[in-house]
Amino acid sequence: MKLTFWQKIQFYFLWWTCRLIGLLPERVLYEGLGGLVHVVLYRIVRYRLKVVRENLAHSFPEKREVERREIERKFYWQLAEVFVDTVYLATISKKRICERMVYPNTAEVEAAMQGQSWISAMSHFGSWELTINYVCHTDHNVLAVYRPLHSVAFDLYYHRARARFGTQPVPMNDILREVVHAHRPGGRPVIVAMIADQTPPILDIRHWFRFLNQDTPFFSGLEKISTRFKMPIYFMYIRKRPNHSYEADLQLIYDGKEELAEYELTQRYIDKLEAMIRETPELWMWSHRRWKHSPESVARYHEEKRKAKNNEVRKH
Repeated sequence: MKLTFWQKIQFYFLWWTCRLIGLLPERVLYEGLGGLVHVVLYRIVRYRLKVVRENLAHSFPEKREVERREIERKFYWQLAEVFVDTVYLATISKKRICERMVYPNTAEVEAAMQGQSWISAMSHFGSWELTINYVCHTDHNVLAVYRPLHSVAFDLYYHRARARFGTQPVPMNDILREVVHAHRPGGRPVIVAMIADQTPPILDIRHWFRFLNQDTPFFSGLEKISTRFKMPIYFMYIRKRPNHSYEADLQLIYDGKEELAEYELTQRYIDKLEAMIRETPELWMWSHRRWKHSPESVARYHEEKRKAKNNEVRKH
């Protein structure tokens, strides 16, 4: 990527600012900077507070208001921690990142997947940035699928920070090409790290799932890639530990051999995701506008597109 002079200035300012901040002791980073970020996001800016409250109310109608407010409060602490993790990525050591993100069954998974490509099904849960350290536990190439940001400087920051230990960030539109290349003769097995809990573009919505008491669309890429290339899928089930650290249990949800009905694989991912969220709800990204589309709004959109297309045909 060729940067303009101004983009270079922005990127290097961002990179070296984060590098300098990352030199602070962890206690200062997480209690000092993290505490400040929490106050700014929650008390001053009130970052997407309305979205968070609506999402929690619709997802947990059985909970009392006081219980949802407690989840809300803890969520904003978690969001501040994710912010600090992102800054810290520029300087954190391999030893420290491996201490903070632990995989209890790595040896078992690596033995089962030796010489075979597979998918790590992830989510915006816990601190997903720390999961880049899985490359330290495997001989596979690790491809981290991401959606490029509009800001070139921030996009390059994420790319460089995530690649520090050998992870290869791959734009969403390029992942199919990389997987095809890995499956050619002589190709090195890959692990495709895919966060699959975001809202797909309205054009791609074809099916609705029941998730957290609401009709919800999901990306189909996880299912399409795994079934096309017969790649097993391990769901990354995360639990938080003391001192800003996590434990990630890799749970097999598809062995690459089963014959499955359409959408069944996605449903398995959703079942695991919802169970994990219900266990520790404050660790999920509640500020995401996850339910901005409804079956009715999508149906109206497609109907309007159909009418517009018919009108264009009549004009010609």
